[in-house]
Amino acid sequence: MKYVMEALRRKEALEKLPVIRMEIDYELVTLYDAMKNEDTVGIIKSKERLKQLRRQWLEIDHA
Repeated sequence: MKYVMEALRRKEALEKLPVIRMEIDYELVTLYDAMKNEDTVGIIKSKERLKQLRRQWLEIDHA
C-alpha cells in the first residue's frame, strides 16, 4: 500500500510540471515588461515569484 501511495503522489507531482512551466513562462514575460519599463518593484516581485516556482520545480524533480 505504501508503494501505491508513493506512486500516486509522484504521478500528481508530475502532472503539475506543465502548469509550473506555464507559470514560469508568464512570469518571464512579466519580468521582461518590468525591465523594459524600468519598474524596480515589478522586477523584484517577478524575481521572487520565479524563485518560488524554481523551488517548486526542484521539489517535484527530486521527489
